[in-house]
Amino acid sequence: MKRNSLSSFYVSLWLLFTAVILQVVDSAKGKYAHMLFNELFEDYSNALRPVEDTDKVLNVTLQITLSQIKDMDERNQILSAYLWIRQSWYDAYLKWDKDKYDGLDSIRIPSNLVWRPDIVLYNKADDDFSEPVNTNVVLRYDGKITWDAPAITKSSCVVDVSYFPFDSQQCNLTFGSWTYNGNQVDIINSLDSGDLSDFIEDVEWEIHGMPAVKNVITYGCCSEPYPDVTFTLILKRKSSFYIFNLLLPCILISFLAPLGFYLPADSGEKVSLGVTVLLALTVFQLMVAEIMPPSENVPLIGKYYIATMTMITASTALTIIIMNLHHCGSEAKPVPQWARVIILDYMSKIFFVYDVGENCTSPKREKEEERKLEGDDGCQRRQKEVRSPLSDRKDDCDLKEKLNGNLSKTYGVHGENVRGTVNCCSCYKMLIKNIEYIANCVRDHKANRAKGIEWKKVAKVMDRFFMWIFFIMVFFMSVLIIGKAA
Repeated sequence: MKRNSLSSFYVSLWLLFTAVILQVVDSAKGKYAHMLFNELFEDYSNALRPVEDTDKVLNVTLQITLSQIKDMDERNQILSAYLWIRQSWYDAYLKWDKDKYDGLDSIRIPSNLVWRPDIVLYNKADDDFSEPVNTNVVLRYDGKITWDAPAITKSSCVVDVSYFPFDSQQCNLTFGSWTYNGNQVDIINSLDSGDLSDFIEDVEWEIHGMPAVKNVITYGCCSEPYPDVTFTLILKRKSSFYIFNLLLPCILISFLAPLGFYLPADSGEKVSLGVTVLLALTVFQLMVAEIMPPSENVPLIGKYYIATMTMITASTALTIIIMNLHHCGSEAKPVPQWARVIILDYMSKIFFVYDVGENCTSPKREKEEERKLEGDDGCQRRQKEVRSPLSDRKDDCDLKEKLNGNLSKTYGVHGENVRGTVNCCSCYKMLIKNIEYIANCVRDHKANRAKGIEWKKVAKVMDRFFMWIFFIMVFFMSVLIIGKAA
């Protein structure tokens, strides 16, 4: 127990001694730092370029670290990004011998006390032209100054939305001195690309690189060269959000358009379905138009919407034409022979369109033969039933006329019996004429009704034909847009 207590006492005593020594050292370094600061900035001016020879070029090393993409405004073509900008250069008037100051090799001072290069973002698209953040700089004994400053930049970016929402964008960030030319301040790349090690993953964009290129440009206003460093930010859009919210609903809605041909013509909903689908696609088209910039390049999804809307407009127009065929009625002309052969004989079998009472299990020929047999038997029976009594009555009438004539010749009888017999025969003749007229009317009605049924079947076959045509068109359009995206 005594040994443990002694050991703990010695440890605490050693820690206390170390803390006192460190405090003394820190106070000593703080004393030397104040002395150094007063001596360095006694006659220093931050208004002039810190070089001993004015003909000498001052090299500024630039490094950009991308931390976060705040926003990509496609409509206004502005990229908002959060950057860390590191600049380092050598100041010829801020050097000291660290041995004279107890080995003090660096100090941290406000950046507004030293000369700073006026490096700005050339393609800035922000209304706020404020000064850079006044963070501290690190000053080393050999005169090297390192300035790290965070910045939220808004830069102009030419957005190409031809393949939206499967597009890639390249946005440039061009940094250069605003007043100093290349003979006074030269910019050097610290790395071949921007630093992406601290990048926070974005929900909409993927970063595929940030290469840096140095350019030396001679402008028309001046003969001196002006160097700049351009960082190209390569972005790839994450398209899952737009697939599930813009593209997939459009594909599902477009598959509803061909089903309008499958609706019965008597339902009265064929045209209304096409108009409803067209209005739904118009809403999606307006949503895309609000996001995209008003440029000549129509996005891929916009082209798909336009093609689908054109297809639905054509399907609605064809539906109206087919409905007119369906409602031709008995007053229309007969179905042409070519239409009867091509549409009623061949296309109806290809698209499985049957008459009323037919189905795919009972062949059409057997049904027609049965109907012919039944029709012939029934017609013969009806003719026998109608014509036999009338013919008998007509024979009876002729016989009675002969008998009455003989009686009148033989016995000279001209009474009421003869007149009644003649009136009876005239009634039978009128009845025969009326029945023949009714039979002709029924025959004409059946012929007209058969004509209307043929036109309805023609309309139904055309409905099925265009339904499959538009289904194939929608399918290939969907495959085409997915193939272009890939």
